[in-house]
Amino acid sequence: MTRRQMREHCFKMLFSTDFYPREETKEQARQYFSSPAEEETSEDGETEIIHEVEIPEKDREFLIDRVETMVSLVPALDEEINSVAQGWKTRRMGKVELAILRQALFEMRHDQEVPEKVAINEAVDLAKKYGGKDSPAFINGVLAKLVTAE
Repeated sequence: MTRRQMREHCFKMLFSTDFYPREETKEQARQYFSSPAEEETSEDGETEIIHEVEIPEKDREFLIDRVETMVSLVPALDEEINSVAQGWKTRRMGKVELAILRQALFEMRHDQEVPEKVAINEAVDLAKKYGGKDSPAFINGVLAKLVTAE
């Protein structure tokens, strides 16, 4: 599984944590892997798999642990995001954008294997795929401020 695929699964799992009590994070993460595959037909008639959870057990455990760690850091991540997101506090942000920002900031601050530029580029790509039309610019702007705020 590629890092991009892992990141996308991690984003989906992190996104879902906002809908359940924090103490259910691990169980909800495990249930993520029992969800059915989903596909979509694009405008040009091509069938694209948009959700597939056939993932090796070691990758599942990695994702579950990573999401649990991110959830435990949400207060600190949100505080840092709030410090630079002028006029936009995390409580007012869309859940998609907030999950993307949390994951990218986590990678920037806590994952030594991911360069900041990669974390930002991947976050913008997730915003293009899952967010609204203004999401990529918003995500890029907030993350750029976080880089300069260090």
